[in-house]
Amino acid sequence: MAAPQTDQRTTRRFTLQLPLSVKLDDGGHDAKTKDVSARGVFFYMDSAPAQGSSIEFTLTLPPEITLTDSIRVKCNGKVVRVDHPQNGGKIGIAAAIDQYDFLSE
Repeated sequence: MAAPQTDQRTTRRFTLQLPLSVKLDDGGHDAKTKDVSARGVFFYMDSAPAQGSSIEFTLTLPPEITLTDSIRVKCNGKVVRVDHPQNGGKIGIAAAIDQYDFLSE
């Protein structure tokens, strides 16, 4: 019997469905987040980048989170997990954020 898997998250995760613009080696892709934290993001898209590959994405944090105007954030990181769905549909991608920059409007 396998030992139960423990959740090793160290930062609070916010369940937010935000549009995401993802840049991969094969071009740009639209995606939608499931949840976001200061150190990572989980999102869904149609194609799957390779686990361990570099990734760049931009998202807009809404006023409910920033408590001011919407803020666009450009992030660079690595794909840490790829979840292929059992019944077709969107592919789940977990990415760690290594660096982020706030973009001016």
